[in-house]
Amino acid sequence: MKEGKDMRTHRNLDIWREGIDLVTKIYKITRDFPKEEMYGLSSQMRRAAISFPSNIAEGAARNSKAEYIRFIYIALGSLSELETQVIIAKNLGYISVIDDLLGKIETIGKKTHSLIKYLKGRS
Repeated sequence: MKEGKDMRTHRNLDIWREGIDLVTKIYKITRDFPKEEMYGLSSQMRRAAISFPSNIAEGAARNSKAEYIRFIYIALGSLSELETQVIIAKNLGYISVIDDLLGKIETIGKKTHSLIKYLKGRS
């Protein structure tokens, strides 16, 4: 891939940086989950959170725009999984307040959709 303006790097993307922040929040939240959830919901939430920025990074390293977009869609799937798991954790009483967390997930999702739209509009 060419250096310069066309060089894609995940570290330049707000969604990647926000995804990293989200991973940190999820790890801190799940630390307080019951020990029996270590290999259950806690682990699932951590994996889904990690998957988001990881797929953004992997897609940015790919050689084609189509592959990049495919990995961004995979990242969105992980974000949706995480949203569902946060709601389940609230319903189980593991998290008391989730509005800020869901708001952050929604904002990252909207920005991610905007990136896809932008990439699809470029030739």
